[in-house]
Amino acid sequence: MNSRALTRLAALYLQMDEAYHQAAQLVGLSCDGCTDNCCTSYFQHHTYIEWAYLWQGIDQLPEALRQRVLGRARRAVAEAQNALAQGQRPEVMCPLNEEGRCTLYAHRLMICRLHGVPNRLRRPDGRVFTFPGCWKSQARWAEAPNVPVLDRTPFYLQLVELEQAFVGSERYRLPKVDLTLAEMLVAGPPFQEATHDR
Repeated sequence: MNSRALTRLAALYLQMDEAYHQAAQLVGLSCDGCTDNCCTSYFQHHTYIEWAYLWQGIDQLPEALRQRVLGRARRAVAEAQNALAQGQRPEVMCPLNEEGRCTLYAHRLMICRLHGVPNRLRRPDGRVFTFPGCWKSQARWAEAPNVPVLDRTPFYLQLVELEQAFVGSERYRLPKVDLTLAEMLVAGPPFQEATHDR
């Protein structure tokens, strides 16, 4: 496992956090008193490096908490699969959420760090997609539509670079990652370089 790439990812996450806080401040966005919970959002993640970083955090948890998280992950995967089978978008609580708090806040993934504020993404083909953020953010954006929008593109480009460094030449042989956080936990760490209880 490329530990240097994981260290660089941690530094990139800090940059994301700073950008998010600046954007949230400009919009006047706060999660305090929110009636919704972003931890029930159905997010899929696409990099081995984030998957490995998540497991780095899981392995640092006290054993009892670790087992609770993994148990919740198995239930979350089953609930999501059931919802998808019925043609519904899953709304399942993230297995890392315990009593309203993220048990792995320092190891949360990119989308967890950037979700909520108005943001944009420029694809390699030049197309630009703009997202209004969570419902509280949308209400504030409607009041002040000229508020600066967080550009996620530089973060995505850096993440792609780190992913390539992390997987190296294996990237041409590895299957694409398209997993929810719960599925990453149930599957175990990428490459199975260590033995974990599932």
